[in-house]
Amino acid sequence: MFRDRDIISIRDFTRDELTKIFNEAYEMEKNLDKRLDILRDKVLALLFFEPSTRTMFSFQTAMYRLGGETLIFSDVGKSSMAKGETLGDTIRIIDGYSDCIVIRHWMEGTAKYAADIAESPVINAGDGTREHPTQTMIDLYTIWRVKGDVDNLNIGLLGDLKYGRAVTSLIYGLMKFDVNKLYLISPKELRIRDEVRDSLNKAGLEYIETDDIKGVLNKLDVLYVTRIQKERFPDPTEYERVRGSYQVDKSLLEYAREGLIILHPLPRVDEISYDVDETRHAYYFKQARYGVPVRMALLKLVMVG
Repeated sequence: MFRDRDIISIRDFTRDELTKIFNEAYEMEKNLDKRLDILRDKVLALLFFEPSTRTMFSFQTAMYRLGGETLIFSDVGKSSMAKGETLGDTIRIIDGYSDCIVIRHWMEGTAKYAADIAESPVINAGDGTREHPTQTMIDLYTIWRVKGDVDNLNIGLLGDLKYGRAVTSLIYGLMKFDVNKLYLISPKELRIRDEVRDSLNKAGLEYIETDDIKGVLNKLDVLYVTRIQKERFPDPTEYERVRGSYQVDKSLLEYAREGLIILHPLPRVDEISYDVDETRHAYYFKQARYGVPVRMALLKLVMVG
């Protein structure tokens, strides 16, 4: 089911497969203070062509906790690509040095391209504006752990729903479950792309598009907040029109349900105020910590089964 499998898109997974990852991650949580030998003598290559904190270091930590080692590529200027080596040749070389490759790139389709070249399994750590499957696994796992299930919930997605790859992947992931309703909250300029809307319609998942966070906040069990990412906008003037569209702060949470949890793939800029951090609703730092057991589970399943 998982051994030697490429992890390119959350759309490639069934609900049962995601649940298997969740159960494995739950077991991994029990061993976060140990170094296991599950992946002893295995090498994981991290190829990061974009900046990263949580994704890179959680993969590195996960591999360490499983007993393996990591190779890190994060500066093109210090590699042979600065001499003109192609991406394809770089992947072929790294493939010969490692047992699994994790790749992050600014261009859509790069992970699939790497998977077509490499003999080792390839894990997509984010490519362009389209896919971030392991982040979605962490997001879904957090909901599953905190709420006990992903089914029958009202889930709000706030911010950049057009260019944000984490939130786009999450929408596709939520289609695997029996979510009660999705509230897609964004400026009109940043609403979901047509192909995502078509997929929602095909899946039969009920959703509402709105720009009014106050009007729907009291209906939500989960609020997933995203940064409006300047680097994703092809037109800087478009970014300037929508920057700072929303800020979740303590005063806004007066409208929230008692059990609302707030998630964010991070990093944040100004879309979640620091006064939210100490409220009962803030779960985004716990969400980030769950990145280690989820990625431990995935690496174990992909590399040894």
